[in-house]
Amino acid sequence: MDDADIARIVGARVRSLRTAQGLTLDRLADLSGVSRRMIVNVEAARTNASIATLLRLSTALRTTLAELVDASPRADRVSVIPRADQRQVWHGEAGGSAVLAAAADTPDMLELWEWTLMPGEAYTTEAHRAGTHELIHVRSGRLTLTVDDTTWTLDPGDAARFVADVGHVYANHTRRPVRFALTVLEPRT
Repeated sequence: MDDADIARIVGARVRSLRTAQGLTLDRLADLSGVSRRMIVNVEAARTNASIATLLRLSTALRTTLAELVDASPRADRVSVIPRADQRQVWHGEAGGSAVLAAAADTPDMLELWEWTLMPGEAYTTEAHRAGTHELIHVRSGRLTLTVDDTTWTLDPGDAARFVADVGHVYANHTRRPVRFALTVLEPRT
């Protein structure tokens, strides 16, 4: 599945959820803080929206980012998500990526991400909803993590946990790629 396929899936889901909830484009824009023009472009699959934009839309639509991008939600007790079905949601300018590997169908949003940051890349994210927690485990390379203006350096095997209701940055200031797993637990209400 390529970026265009994902954009079509996301667009259809956003439109479907918006209309099912009786929301106009203007009302969804007000609830999400995403411009009406961007919502129109998302619904028409004319853009690959950022993770921040998708999170704002999913929150306003009372769903999860995982549900917006999942091509084939499963109700089984065990779901195997083949690599080919995992969604690359972010592309870095130097080749880095953020792949949504899996998400649990729980009352809260629970997601497992696989990140790669190439040398010089950074990803800045806005504060999540109050009560959101993130867990990071560095697999290789050296990750620079900044949470609310305080910075930590994580080496291979290091892990970190933090409350993610403040802005934070994942960065690679080295000459080698950094790979890390990220779990996000965000309350839906």
